[in-house]
Amino acid sequence: MLLTVLQNSSEILTETISEEKKLSVYKLIMDGGLGGQIIIAILLILLIVALYIYFERFFAIKSASKTDSNFMNQIRDHVTHGKLDAAKVLCAQVKSPASRLIEKGISRIGKPLEDIHTAIENAGRLEIYKLEKNVSVLATIAGAAPMIGFLGTVIGMIIAIHEISNAGGQIDIKMLSDGLYTAMTTTVAGLIVGIISYIQYNHLVAKTDKVVYEMEAKSVEFLDLLNEPI
Repeated sequence: MLLTVLQNSSEILTETISEEKKLSVYKLIMDGGLGGQIIIAILLILLIVALYIYFERFFAIKSASKTDSNFMNQIRDHVTHGKLDAAKVLCAQVKSPASRLIEKGISRIGKPLEDIHTAIENAGRLEIYKLEKNVSVLATIAGAAPMIGFLGTVIGMIIAIHEISNAGGQIDIKMLSDGLYTAMTTTVAGLIVGIISYIQYNHLVAKTDKVVYEMEAKSVEFLDLLNEPI
């Protein structure tokens, strides 16, 4: 009989310990109090915005980076034979940042080379602006998210200190749990959002730089074409 009671007690204790060890992310957030929940909600919104900007820009830049290896050869052939309208039609069909720069240069043929170069540069600035649209927001989120998380940490510590003050010096870890949950969960969430946004930002910058390099290379090739003796 005693043995059975001990076995039952052991099973109950094991189940209790097992239950105590299980701690879901949802429970952590809900136990963090209203302050922690607001901070987590803000970070979640920032994460959604960051993911949306990343994928929208990723596909836009990917589309812009598609180039036809024979494009410049065709442009050279059209310009050499004076078929400027055919060259413009080809640029319109390709629909890439580089082709739009070449189209701008073709539309200025007949003017001084310096004017053509300036027109291409101005068009290039507009194309770079389009490529970098909203990318700076990712950099802002990457910097702001950890600070928002640390704000949650400060709020959590204030809650913990307030509970200690109200307890009259009687420190009970259970009583401090809300403040500690807020402090820890918001810090982790802020760092996660910040790290993801930082990686996304740098990836987009690298891909944008590649497209800009292609634009510059094709612009130089086009200007060299205009400089060639007829």
